[in-house]
Amino acid sequence: MLDTNVLVAALRSSVGASFRLLQTIEDRVWQPVVSPALALEYEAVLKRNAADTGLTPQDVDDFIEYICSRSRLLQIFFRWRPVLHDPDDDRILELAFRAQCAIVTFNARHFTGAERFGIRLMTPRDVLVLIGERRDEPHDQRI
Repeated sequence: MLDTNVLVAALRSSVGASFRLLQTIEDRVWQPVVSPALALEYEAVLKRNAADTGLTPQDVDDFIEYICSRSRLLQIFFRWRPVLHDPDDDRILELAFRAQCAIVTFNARHFTGAERFGIRLMTPRDVLVLIGERRDEPHDQRI
């Protein structure tokens, strides 16, 4: 699953690993995981940063719709909070645990303790390396 900072980075620059990772979604080599709460967080943060990315609110809505259309949608029916320092990060940790997937983030320190739940932390570059070496083979990677 994608931490919000990865989406912000991808929309700010088309030359980084975050942008390249989003481009691979269409290939369906991996599938993002989202919850309704996470989609709303994506929307709020991206609209707040819209001026920095040159996007309109409609562009953000279209982008969120695209991400959701390519993602595995899950609900969270349990809460462990507080586990992490930031409640928004707890929401991400709970979703990653529910989906049994990795968290793709630039802020691994925000998820200190995630490993005790079996959650792997990865950067966008880590994911690109993982899927890039095996692009010809089918995968069931949930991120």
